[in-house]
Amino acid sequence: MKTTHKFIFDNAKNMSAIPSKSADLVVTSPPYPMIQMWDDMFSSQSAKIKEALRRGRGLEAFELMHKKLDAVWDEVSRILKSGGFACINIGDATRTVDDNFMLYPNHSRILAHFLKIGFTPLPAVLWRKQTNAPNKFMGSGMLPAGAYVTLEHEYILILRKGGKREFIEKDKKANRHSSALFWEERNTWFSDIWMDLKGATQKLNDDTVRKRSAAYRFEVPYRLINMYSVKGDLIVDPFFGIGTTMIAAMTAGRNSIGYEIASDFKETITDRIDTVAGFANQRIESRLQGHLDFVDKRFNEKGGPKHKNSHYNFPVITSQERELILNKLVSIEEIKKNQYETNYSEKPQKEFCGDWSEYFQAGPPRPASKKRVKKPAKKIQVQLSLLD
Repeated sequence: MKTTHKFIFDNAKNMSAIPSKSADLVVTSPPYPMIQMWDDMFSSQSAKIKEALRRGRGLEAFELMHKKLDAVWDEVSRILKSGGFACINIGDATRTVDDNFMLYPNHSRILAHFLKIGFTPLPAVLWRKQTNAPNKFMGSGMLPAGAYVTLEHEYILILRKGGKREFIEKDKKANRHSSALFWEERNTWFSDIWMDLKGATQKLNDDTVRKRSAAYRFEVPYRLINMYSVKGDLIVDPFFGIGTTMIAAMTAGRNSIGYEIASDFKETITDRIDTVAGFANQRIESRLQGHLDFVDKRFNEKGGPKHKNSHYNFPVITSQERELILNKLVSIEEIKKNQYETNYSEKPQKEFCGDWSEYFQAGPPRPASKKRVKKPAKKIQVQLSLLD
């Protein structure tokens, strides 16, 4: 299996390199209107935005900024196939403009535009990014009624273009099954509140890049790509940043294209690609190890499962997991300027294969002290800091 990945330094409001109705999934985190770090970026694209901010016209600036994003969402609609998804990570903004403090609801403004252009909204994810700082209350503190609650979550909007995607041909059905999630992953990932992912601290070499990069952590696009696409699909990120969505697509065995307006991000992007193969395989192995840990715990508590994965032979909870395989990333090669090809193994990782026959024997749960799962000789310790 092979996939290709490329990034283009251009404004995403015109993604002409991507044919209409060719993308399967868009995963992105755009600049957040009315967050001060993005003022210069928006102002550089519109004198009206700059003037509205200068004059303290917050709502006018908010709307003008979203008009710029609307042009990108229109392109997203053009490039997506019917049945394709757009997953938009966006936070609301709180800001004082002209002595007036208020909330600027970015998520609802974006949602309104997607509804206008014909998308179907699905339940969104609240990404809870809480802080434990003792002074996190804002406004008048303990004195009513001038305080306001802290904003400790962001939204991941889930939007579908057209009707439900269908997998009719035999090969497409097989690919869908090989792309399945583990049952226990599905239960966590498809929750409407994600509380297990903290915000990412970006490790960038250039401080000027650091100030303009608000990249989300790897696990956010990685989950979304596995949830809303299958292997070999085309994933597009119109706000590419430092390439987190592409790295997630490489890890998941999907193709990807990204657009980024800031060409000085290139060095950071290419530096990250050098670390991808090792990181990707660690993340894949951690998923497999996590499943073995889950099977071990469930077997001790509830007894043996009914289904067996055909590649690894280990137990799985449902029949939909029987053909699941997490392909090891073998190599990444730069084939053109800003374009890469990734190669994957079609074979299961042998250290996760074994004899699981006793797990399929009927009987009561085993005592918790008797752990029978065959695990790799060295438990995988995933180091996410290289890419988060």
